[in-house]
Amino acid sequence: MLRQWIRWLESGEKQPGELLALCLRRIAEQDGELRAWVAVAPQPALGDGPLDGIPFGVKDIFDTRDLPTEFGSPLYGGRRPDCDARVVDDLRHAGAVLLGKTQTTAFASFDPAPTRNPRLPGHTPGGSSAGSAAAVAAGMVPFAIGSQTLGSVLRPASFCGVCGFKPSFGLIPFDGALPFAPSLDTVGFFTQTAADMNELWSRGFGGRFDAQLHRAAALRVPADSCMQAAFARALERLRAAGVAIDELDPPDGWDELLAAARLINRYEGARTHRARYEEFGDRLGAQLAALLREGLMVPDEEYDGALAHIERMRAAISALHWEYPAILTPAAIGAAPEGLTGTGDPSPNAPWTALGVPAMAVPLPFEGAPMGIQITGAWGRDDALVAVGTQLESLLVGDATDE
Repeated sequence: MLRQWIRWLESGEKQPGELLALCLRRIAEQDGELRAWVAVAPQPALGDGPLDGIPFGVKDIFDTRDLPTEFGSPLYGGRRPDCDARVVDDLRHAGAVLLGKTQTTAFASFDPAPTRNPRLPGHTPGGSSAGSAAAVAAGMVPFAIGSQTLGSVLRPASFCGVCGFKPSFGLIPFDGALPFAPSLDTVGFFTQTAADMNELWSRGFGGRFDAQLHRAAALRVPADSCMQAAFARALERLRAAGVAIDELDPPDGWDELLAAARLINRYEGARTHRARYEEFGDRLGAQLAALLREGLMVPDEEYDGALAHIERMRAAISALHWEYPAILTPAAIGAAPEGLTGTGDPSPNAPWTALGVPAMAVPLPFEGAPMGIQITGAWGRDDALVAVGTQLESLLVGDATDE
């Protein structure tokens, strides 16, 4: 979608106003059911640049000067910040048009947003970036901003059948976004395809990189039988295309790495939101309030131990990335769970978030329930990772035609 729209604009075949009207028409037709948006009120670009005329959506934890930012909670209804978050400002100065705000779980935690899954009705779209993933999957907007603290970009991308990208920790400033666990919080992005993500990344944040996927490691991590079968078929197809893939057990300490990520999320989240919890209690959301109570009871020494374990694991994963430019795993435990009372399990994503390395969820070929494959690279190798992700997508599904 994004690549096609850029071609239309650069060739003069379509004008920005026509594409904006197309977004608004799709939102009007679909959002009554999908509920991906909090507010839709297009804001003009602040400059000219490589994303001229391209509309985008923003998760409702990122401040926006001319639109409400309410953190997915009625407790902050009507809140209007004075300026844009840094990433929003950068995109508007690159010529992109801020279309509106997308739904988030309350305070970007686990209490579900009202958003529905456009690809699998009756199943969760994931969290906490539910609205951004659903809006892109439904073709309402060519790209959207999300955030990830455990698995809040890569999991909904997998559940909704789109591409999600979590850059290296700290590479994109988090300024102007609501923090949860500052050691983990990372800006992320959604596009319909990995090729679209490569286009967005190279135009807005990085550079073009001519990377080739010749060798990869596939880690044996838990997933349900349907995901394991889809993952195995993907590996077979990649091998048939000439990619050398070694299947490996995760390094020692992997289970403890997941536990460390969860502990840091609880500990830092409780301290980030302590004042809100003291003021509002369970009105913040039942699951969030329970997490904050648990987090306030975590001793400092356990938190320090979790940080130390992550540092040790960074050395092990760095060595693995030195040997294998790409590491592959399932992007979620399975397809989106049925029902709308939860948002799914972030455990396939959380270790990579804790390590701070770039990670991308690339849609697998699917009939019925969408699923994704997760690809990770070394810290700071984001340009290479999005290029390799594009090649992986091409080998798995071909060069998709956008509309």
